Amino acid sequence: MIYAAFNLRLPPLDELQQRIEDYGWAGWMVFIALYAVVAMTPIPVTVMAVSGGLIFGTLEGSLLSVIGVLIGCFAAYHLARLLGTQAVRKLLGSHGEKVESHLHDAGFEAVFALRLTPGVPYWPVNYGSGAFGVSQRDFVVASMISTVPGQVSLVALGAFIADRTIVNGVVIGVSWAVVIAMTIWAYRSWRGSSNHRLPGAESTAD
Repeated sequence: MIYAAFNLRLPPLDELQQRIEDYGWAGWMVFIALYAVVAMTPIPVTVMAVSGGLIFGTLEGSLLSVIGVLIGCFAAYHLARLLGTQAVRKLLGSHGEKVESHLHDAGFEAVFALRLTPGVPYWPVNYGSGAFGVSQRDFVVASMISTVPGQVSLVALGAFIADRTIVNGVVIGVSWAVVIAMTIWAYRSWRGSSNHRLPGAESTAD
């Protein structure tokens, strides 16, 4: 993970697009595999999602991006379970204490809210959920529901860059509206059902 954080970099969008297109019919499999690996590391997933829109368009790109990111999330979750709590604490580094405070014996609402919180990367949530007691069912359901609108919005952005149509613009607007609405709902639901706090938020007792 340390090596990945400091040494691995995705190529620029146009270069990544060309590399995947070079695989022809197998490009979608390469894309999913690469996306899954990226989702397991500190590398931001944004570039992959936007690339999905550039290469495959909104519909196919969204489907492939969601599949790829969820495979990476589930793999990281189970890897964390295999490594154990102490190893994951070291793996998370400066994120460790905050992630544990929010995810220790938490459930659906915590994973759902953190997935949608701006600025919170995917990978600490994946590893923290596996290490700190989030059930597989809660993690899987929360991840599947919360990742779709964000992925669609980023893929649609890539598709809009490649083809500036009204349809792609509408998809961007609608998907971001859904993300905002889901974030507000998740925050209120989590705050009302636990004593955990979102990063930077104050509890009513403060």
